[in-house]
Amino acid sequence: MKRSILLLLILASLTANAQNDLLILKDKWLQYTDAQNSLYHYLSDQAFFMLQARKEKIAGLNTLAGWQQRQTQIKDILNDIVGPFPEKTPLNARIVRTVDKGSYRIEHIIFESQPRFYVTSSLYIPAGLKKQSRNPAIIYCSGHSAEGYRSTVYQHVILNLVKKGFIVFAFDPVGQGERLEYFDSKTGKSSVGGPTSEHSYPGAQAFLTGSSQARYMIWDGIRAVDYLLTRKEVDPSRIGITGRSGGGTQSAYIAAFDDRILAAAPENYLTSYTRLLQTIGPQDAEQNFFRFIFHGLDHPDFLIVRAPRPALMITTTGDMFSIQGAIETEKEVHRIYRAYGMEGNFSRAEDDAGHASTLKNREAIYAFFRKHLNNPGSSRDEETVPPSAEELRVTPAGQVSASLQGETVFSINLREAEKLRQVLDEKRKTPEKFLPDAVASARMLSGYIEPLTNSDPVFTGRIIRGEYSIEKYFIQGEGDYVIPYLVFKPAHPAGKAMIYLHPSGKSAEASAGGEIEKFVKKGITVYAPDLQGIGEMGPGTLRGDAYFRGVSHNLWYTSLLVGRSIVGILAGDLNRLAKTAREEEKSTLIIGYAKKEMASVLLHAAALGRDFDRVVIPEQYSSFMSIAVTRFYDPTLIMTSVPGALQKYDLPDLENSLPEGIFSSSGELE
Repeated sequence: MKRSILLLLILASLTANAQNDLLILKDKWLQYTDAQNSLYHYLSDQAFFMLQARKEKIAGLNTLAGWQQRQTQIKDILNDIVGPFPEKTPLNARIVRTVDKGSYRIEHIIFESQPRFYVTSSLYIPAGLKKQSRNPAIIYCSGHSAEGYRSTVYQHVILNLVKKGFIVFAFDPVGQGERLEYFDSKTGKSSVGGPTSEHSYPGAQAFLTGSSQARYMIWDGIRAVDYLLTRKEVDPSRIGITGRSGGGTQSAYIAAFDDRILAAAPENYLTSYTRLLQTIGPQDAEQNFFRFIFHGLDHPDFLIVRAPRPALMITTTGDMFSIQGAIETEKEVHRIYRAYGMEGNFSRAEDDAGHASTLKNREAIYAFFRKHLNNPGSSRDEETVPPSAEELRVTPAGQVSASLQGETVFSINLREAEKLRQVLDEKRKTPEKFLPDAVASARMLSGYIEPLTNSDPVFTGRIIRGEYSIEKYFIQGEGDYVIPYLVFKPAHPAGKAMIYLHPSGKSAEASAGGEIEKFVKKGITVYAPDLQGIGEMGPGTLRGDAYFRGVSHNLWYTSLLVGRSIVGILAGDLNRLAKTAREEEKSTLIIGYAKKEMASVLLHAAALGRDFDRVVIPEQYSSFMSIAVTRFYDPTLIMTSVPGALQKYDLPDLENSLPEGIFSSSGELE
């Protein structure tokens, strides 16, 4: 037994040493010690460039007319990148039960923000309101708590507002509270993870169809305002909104889109994208919009667009959302309120704490709404006793999926995907017109940039292995990073060069007896690169709150914010390497060979760059559509997908655009 264990340890050591021999950058090139984070840094640098251009434009606004023009631009851009919203259909709101707590009552309500898209909610009504009176109302958005607004932290704020005479309307965000979309009845929990996973898992599918998770969640909030306006107790001119963390996100977004909200107080969210990218990176799908930074927008715009209506930023110095970014946003937003001559309508509260609710900040919220919703009185934070879990339950089973079995983000987006499929199928009937358009769309949506120049390869070493050698190189990529690659050179070259792509990188099949060796023994010179995010160039330290099976969707969100895609960047670098191979080998045939999800990279490179004479894809997922229409899809595939692609093209269209005879799905080469 001991001898067997010893042999296994020796074999493992030999394998590890063999893999280390194939490293090009690690422990050898000090300049590239942070190579694994190159992709994130490159995407962030593009964002910083765009954000600086926006900053300079904002700095030039010195008149009220200039600021008002900016507000119009923000509205147009937001409506374009988030909308169009669905049509307003009947809410079909019903009070399912009422809980009398003496000093207030809770009416549990279910309404439909879209047909059969059920929203669980609770209306807190203070006792003693005068009959026929109109009273201020506040919409409360909960943060990323599994229980939604039932969290004791959120209940404390809600009940304090109720004690101060405000009607409070709290609703469950999709994926939280009683609206889990992947509820597992056996465990009583979500099968995809916590609240941020409940947002990001379907959110990625929504991005593929050109929609977003934020669109669904903002629309829920807009329809919540619609419901409040049906209540005779509510003064439509005195509506406020607040929420912390994810609730800060929702309250900032909803208030930016709905002019009926007079006063907005988002807590523990607003910062700036510069500071966000410098610190924790983009967060879950709910908090991202396609091409948001590309179109010249930043966090301050959510407040600028609603000026001069009252707004309060609630911040903490130790928050995960950079306090420096919040300070810089405050300074920028203050300028538009000054231009309106209504500086008293905007302020920022600050306390020394982490990502948390504090006494000082809660009392700032109460005072803000007291003042701006015209409901004077004490702003002291009071002790509260939260209702029991049973008293806060809205649906009979405690989950919409069990009690009502309505729509989900996935099911609604599935219908959108099917509509897009029908449109594309109709266009595919005239391939001579459609395929050039599809390729042009792929170029634009993927953010592909044609490599016009190539750097000289940097040679770093050679390994002799039997009848062939392995040479180690790197070349400059699209950005300030390199592409390390191995060149497997046969003893008797056959005039063919292959670029071999594997999702695990250049070393995956590079050992003796591996697949690469099979090709080399046929006389094919094989180039095996580590593209961005792979092998020595990844995966990077950014994991984020949308981390699935070892893949960070947060990195993908970074690319879509700046109007790029990871696959578009990789395709450009792949074509860069193909040009290098052609120059170095003087080969008459350049073959692209891709495994699994790397098929998307190769198809984009071949269709957009035309640097390959042959494309071989023995294993691939069939299409982006297959991701969008599969409820439990493989989340690792998202990294090589393109946001918005299904509105214009899919992978089979790129395959069909290639010249006849180039594409093969067989792993065998003649």
